[in-house]
Amino acid sequence: MVLAWQPAAAAAVALVLAASALRRRRQRWAASTSSVLAELSLISALYALWRYAGSISVMKMDAALTRGRSLWDVERFLHLPSERHVQQLALPHPLIVEACNAYYATVHGPALILFLAWLFVRHRDRYPPVRNVVAMATGACLAIQLVPVAPPRMFRDLGFVDTGLRYHQSVYTAVGRGMADQLSAMPSVHIAWAVLIGVAVVRISTSRWRWLVLAHVVGTALVVVVTANHFWLDGVVAVAVLLAAVAVEAAVRTWRQAARRGRSPTTALPAWIEHA
Repeated sequence: MVLAWQPAAAAAVALVLAASALRRRRQRWAASTSSVLAELSLISALYALWRYAGSISVMKMDAALTRGRSLWDVERFLHLPSERHVQQLALPHPLIVEACNAYYATVHGPALILFLAWLFVRHRDRYPPVRNVVAMATGACLAIQLVPVAPPRMFRDLGFVDTGLRYHQSVYTAVGRGMADQLSAMPSVHIAWAVLIGVAVVRISTSRWRWLVLAHVVGTALVVVVTANHFWLDGVVAVAVLLAAVAVEAAVRTWRQAARRGRSPTTALPAWIEHA
């Protein structure tokens, strides 16, 4: 069951109020708990915005379909691999398709939450810049999604199959019935979050097993295509947005540090990118 934006928003407000109340107390445990609740409120707010974005799009279905078909045409012009071909390789294997549907529906959000929790607990000094990048990248993706783009699963004439509907695992309702994200295919928040998790874990963790996290990145890229929820270009734009967020975070952080020291700011990469 996918959490709707309303309870997620309510949870964000409740967490902020709880954090504020605890901040007034002088006990050490209260200060620590307040910090945790404040970060959880941000995650809940981002999730609520993500779920809500699709319901406030500024174009209608016809325009979304036109833009989606244009993406398909651009990919053919660029000679990118066909998403349809990738999906057709999986369709004869029901268990694989059902696993992809389940992965798409359930892993995306919890993976980010677990990643941020690990970062907050184990690498607190690296947490703020990564948290800021998550917030900026997600906000930018949602802003772009105000102009809707239809996903591949809506183009049956091109040979795509809506695997969620076929196996009764769809997280979407009919268009126009209030379900967010139905036409929010561009850019892919799934890809943005997965790439962020992969890069950050590889750069920050010292475990020799850290490279296994890249399976989540590759798996997410394949899953969104097998389920026909995204074109390749949805992911390309998501990564571009993520890189822009990293650059902005680095510039702002460097400027603030320089301002405190009375120096002229210079460009620098975030610590979680610089240090392997």
